[in-house]
Amino acid sequence: MMVPVILAAFLAAALLPGPASAHGGLSNYTVGETWYRGYDPSTPPEEQLNKPWLTQRQWTTIDPLFSPTSPFLACNDPGTPPPSSIPISAGEVITAVYYYWLHPVGPMTAWLTRCPEDNCNAVNLTEAKWFKIWEAGLLDGTLELGTWYQKSFQRWDGEPGLWPVRLPEGLGSGRYIIRHEILSLHVGFRPQFYPECAHLEVTGGKEGKGVEGEVPGGYLKVFPGAYDQDGELPSCELGREKGKGLS
Repeated sequence: MMVPVILAAFLAAALLPGPASAHGGLSNYTVGETWYRGYDPSTPPEEQLNKPWLTQRQWTTIDPLFSPTSPFLACNDPGTPPPSSIPISAGEVITAVYYYWLHPVGPMTAWLTRCPEDNCNAVNLTEAKWFKIWEAGLLDGTLELGTWYQKSFQRWDGEPGLWPVRLPEGLGSGRYIIRHEILSLHVGFRPQFYPECAHLEVTGGKEGKGVEGEVPGGYLKVFPGAYDQDGELPSCELGREKGKGLS
């Protein structure tokens, strides 16, 4: 386990120069050779919502959420559920595609929540219990001057940023919501939260409760509630090596 870091002190250290308006978000997903289109906040919602190809929850702007207590912290604003799910096997890799990402500082995490009775549309996002399956944070150096994994994810050449995450092999089969979050800390005392969510249909998993039924209660988090600007980040949030999580 990595040592928790006090968020208030962490934000104070993040007084770094950088583009304050170069926002972005998660555009698409791939599983193997199959591409899944995400929600596009620049396209009219009536051209996307309820379309059978949509597997990502609605987010209406590339601007971040600024409050750790935002009611939309789980899956962005407004988080309207899609009609379809991404089919994927337990242990398989899902890659999140970002076509525009310029921020360099802060942790990146991926989370899952199991949908009760396999009905992800009925999930109350502010009460859902999430468990972390992947994280990457400070790779070397100090908080304010070191190199973050997010910097290696940064793109200036027009190429997409690819974020591969392998699902735990011991997941139970069924439906889940996957939550990718980038927490940008390049502006002091003003954290920027970028969460996006998609629906998954997991096959080939463990019988019974699976991994999600074995996660200790202290590692199940709710959003909002996981972050406290005067307290600690969620357990194991800031690993020094990428890819830490359940397997």
